[in-house]
Amino acid sequence: MAREQRGGGGGGGTELGRFLRARRSRVAPADVGLPEGVGLRRTPGLRREELATLAGVSIDYYTRLERGKETHPSPSVVDALAAALLLEDGERDHLRDLAACAARGTPGAPSAPSRSVHSGVGLLLEGMRPYPAHVVSRTLELVATNPGGLHLMAGLADWPVRQRNIVRYVFLHPEARELFDDWENQIRGCVARLRTLAGTDPDAPDLTHLVDELLLKSPDFARLWERYDVQGHSHGHKTFHHPAVGDLTLGYQSMQLDGTSGHRLVAYYAEPGTPEYAALVLLDKAEDPHASPSGAGRPPISPGRRPS
Repeated sequence: MAREQRGGGGGGGTELGRFLRARRSRVAPADVGLPEGVGLRRTPGLRREELATLAGVSIDYYTRLERGKETHPSPSVVDALAAALLLEDGERDHLRDLAACAARGTPGAPSAPSRSVHSGVGLLLEGMRPYPAHVVSRTLELVATNPGGLHLMAGLADWPVRQRNIVRYVFLHPEARELFDDWENQIRGCVARLRTLAGTDPDAPDLTHLVDELLLKSPDFARLWERYDVQGHSHGHKTFHHPAVGDLTLGYQSMQLDGTSGHRLVAYYAEPGTPEYAALVLLDKAEDPHASPSGAGRPPISPGRRPS
């Protein structure tokens, strides 16, 4: 699939230009104190000349920036554009990263990140039981898990090990839409994480293969990919409607693992003595039907019977 479609919005240019176009389309003139004007607006959001005026740059300069003809905006210009587009902190940081990437020019051939984890990480996952925990790659491939970390995602264990990816799961697995109480919010967060990676490493093979697959198979993914959201969530609470253990609301925390190629540890928790904790104990006893005798590089999944 063409890189322009993966980048979103077509029209060529750089990821910086694509991000500016996407965010410009989502800011109404009234949002920044401008009149709507007369006549039909051909595109949603701000016109190029309106954004250029708000940011204090010429329309010619801004047009060149959006089309990828200008690739060295100064920090003050980037910050002025961020303010004019009403970007939040994470979005502002992403815009700065995109500007830095545009200034560096064409990168070298990207390398595939490692799918292995240090043995100490496996010990940590085991030690966190019965709390569900797993390690995901930068594209949310499931690279290591304890039993609860696998079985909390109802039906994910039915997929072969190499197919297990949290983004693929939330968009394509038939049980995912019913599992999450706020499925729409879950899929927005997943796409935002991939969009952030696409801005700084757009040709990475692990990213392009996953995005091409989901653009082809999921209209919901294609819709959200076009929006170019880059705000994710690293902690909070999630409510699950789990077919095996019922409804439960869990806290969660996501942590970057230093010394890895973008791996993150995601853990869920509940207060001991609560119904949610009892449900986690049941999930911890489930087994992985696709686990190899050696564990396939993952910490050992405790043998046991699936709760009835």
